Amino acid sequence: MTKEVQITFDCADPAGLAAFWAEVLGYQVQPPPDGFDSWDAALEAFGVPRDQWSSRSAILPIEGPHPRVFFQRVPEGKTIKNRLHLDVRVALGLEGDERMSALETEANRLKALGATRAYRVEPDKATMESGFITMHDPEGNEFCLD
Repeated sequence: MTKEVQITFDCADPAGLAAFWAEVLGYQVQPPPDGFDSWDAALEAFGVPRDQWSSRSAILPIEGPHPRVFFQRVPEGKTIKNRLHLDVRVALGLEGDERMSALETEANRLKALGATRAYRVEPDKATMESGFITMHDPEGNEFCLD
């Protein structure tokens, strides 16, 4: 039986990181439950202590069966390289200069949203490398533009 997957980020600013990744992935911030016009109204009605209101956020795909992405506040910051990272597939079917140009365009868009560039790997037929750009999100989590 196929299982549903949720991707979870530990972070300092769940709402900020959710907004960033919603833009990266073309997702939307999860709307409040039916019957509520805002998350603040829902959380107040549910009795969630006010100091916990910004401790979580989530984004959902606008369409399709893609996974939900959840962001939870944790007290510690990121200290080492991720053991797992996302590959954001923005150049499917493209090769060579056309591929790298598409990756550069997306890297520049994401830098304007708060990402930082780590490094670029060039295409190399001898090693079967198609080329990618490694980036960091606003809290330093690595991801690749592929």
